[in-house]
Amino acid sequence: MERRKFLQQSTLAGLSTLAIGSTAAAMPNGLTNPESAGKTFNLNYAPHDGMFKNSAGASFLDQIQFMYDQGFRAIEDNGLMKRDPAEQEKIGKLLSKLGMQMGVFVIDAGDNWKVSLTTGKQEFKDAFVKVCKQALETAKRVNAKWATVVPGYFERNLPIGVQTANVIEAFRMGAAVLEKEGLIMVMEPLSDNPDLFLRTAEQSYGICKAVNSPSCKILYDIYHMQRNTGNLIPIMDLCWDEIAYIQIGDNPGRKEPTSGEINYKNIFKHLHKKGFKGVLGMEHGNANPGKEGELTLIKAYRESDDFL
Repeated sequence: MERRKFLQQSTLAGLSTLAIGSTAAAMPNGLTNPESAGKTFNLNYAPHDGMFKNSAGASFLDQIQFMYDQGFRAIEDNGLMKRDPAEQEKIGKLLSKLGMQMGVFVIDAGDNWKVSLTTGKQEFKDAFVKVCKQALETAKRVNAKWATVVPGYFERNLPIGVQTANVIEAFRMGAAVLEKEGLIMVMEPLSDNPDLFLRTAEQSYGICKAVNSPSCKILYDIYHMQRNTGNLIPIMDLCWDEIAYIQIGDNPGRKEPTSGEINYKNIFKHLHKKGFKGVLGMEHGNANPGKEGELTLIKAYRESDDFL
């Protein structure tokens, strides 16, 4: 190649590199694909506080803005009721400004992780009803539609049918409170330890039918259901008319999609075909640390959401 042509091509290549570098620098928080940054997803995934703290800082409000910039249009916040009401108001105002949706927060009278509602004791029912009333005020500040409930541990001294009846009675009482403002409690079957009473979607389905309230539905957490039962899509379909909220986490490890064994692209495609318009809470950790891990997480969602 002639030296003159070589120099010309080298100069053009250098200019191209600079242009690409400038574009990357202009993209939010290091994302280099202008077509994906800010593009909304096919489904409504909801990150949580701390998930993007390395990219956006410690402030949850700044993290919410970052989530929006990356294309997310919902959040969830399990600990919302523990936040100061003034902070709840700020979160609600920012979500409204950005056109984002509030996912679940947790209703807990302090009895979720012990033997409680399964006993049928009045003290636990009273505490549950009281916190449901408090949850209504929290929900108003952030325009929330769903709140997670769990009935606590097995009461090993009672037959399973009696325990189930006790939980149904307590949930009927809570639903009667929540119905007044249209807040939906979504019961979550869990896999964290063998003492937890509510363990499967099928079990939750039966309780929902017995409570018979629009304010009592199922939270189908895919991570927990993979650990407890597997057979994810068929069981989801069997319980579909009572499922109001879905959460995500790969197994093993409870990290983002593509980090474990669950075929999330296939599950997301199935949900899209069913016409699911609700929120999918990203209730999991990050597989990798730091900013790079947070960008890897976003890429994993882009990959899993690419099912059309």
